[in-house]
Amino acid sequence: MTHTILSKIRSCVEDYDMIRAGDVVAVGLSGGKDSLATLAALHKLSTFYPEPFTVKAISIGLERDMAAFDHLEDYCRELGVEYIRVPSDIKEIVFTHRQEKNPCSLCANMRRGALNRAAVAAGCNKVALGHHADDAVETFLMSLFYEGRISCFQPVTYLSRIGVTVIRPMLYATEAEMASVAKKLPAAVVKNPCIADGNTKRQEMKEFIVTLRPKFTSLRQKIFGAMQRLPLPGWEKTPRVDREEREKKGVEDLST
Repeated sequence: MTHTILSKIRSCVEDYDMIRAGDVVAVGLSGGKDSLATLAALHKLSTFYPEPFTVKAISIGLERDMAAFDHLEDYCRELGVEYIRVPSDIKEIVFTHRQEKNPCSLCANMRRGALNRAAVAAGCNKVALGHHADDAVETFLMSLFYEGRISCFQPVTYLSRIGVTVIRPMLYATEAEMASVAKKLPAAVVKNPCIADGNTKRQEMKEFIVTLRPKFTSLRQKIFGAMQRLPLPGWEKTPRVDREEREKKGVEDLST
C-alpha cells in the first residue's frame, strides 16, 4: 500500500468527515480492482487512524455460483476482516425476466439495495463504495450530456429509510492508482460477469474523455475541482470542525 494512496484516502475521509470512532464500515467487495483497492486501503487506514473503526467486506453475487469469490474469502481471512457473501438473482431478473435494454441503472440499484441490507444485517452503520475521481468526472459528464443536468453522486449520503451512511473514501484517487494498488495485492481481480461490461454509456464517456486529454491537459483535475468549488450538493468539503459548528447554528448538513 503506497503512502500516496493512504494520504489521499485519509484526506478524503477527513475532508468529508466520513468515519468516526466506533463506526463499522462495510466495503462492497465485487472483486474488481476498485473494490479490492478500497478494502486494502480502508483496512490499512483502520490500523492507524486516530478514531478506531472496524472494516467488514460484503460481496453480492450476480451468479448463482459463488465459487468465484472463494479467493476473496481467503484474502479477507488474511487481513482479519469479516467476509460475507450474499447470493442473488439480480442478473437473471435484469437480463432474463426484465430484458432491460439499458440494464446498468436497474442492476446498480438492485446491487446497492442488496449491499445496504446485508450491511445493516451485519451490524454496519456505514457502507464504503470504491468510486474514484475518474468515476466522479464520468458521472458528472454523463448527467450533463445524456440528461441535461449538473449532477453527480455525493461523497457522503445518509439513507434514512434503512439507516446507513454510504461513503466514497477513494474519491481523491485515480483509476490508474486503484489499478496499481489492486495489481500488487495477493487476491486476484475477479472478472466482471456482466454481459454488458465494456458496452455501456459509461464506457463511451470514458473513451470520449480520452480523446479530449491530448488537447485539454489536466482535464480530470479541473472538472473534479470545479465540482468541489461550485460546489455540487454534498461536494463542499465539510471537515468535522466545520460540520459541528454548522450543527450548532442549526444549518442543514448537505453532505448527508
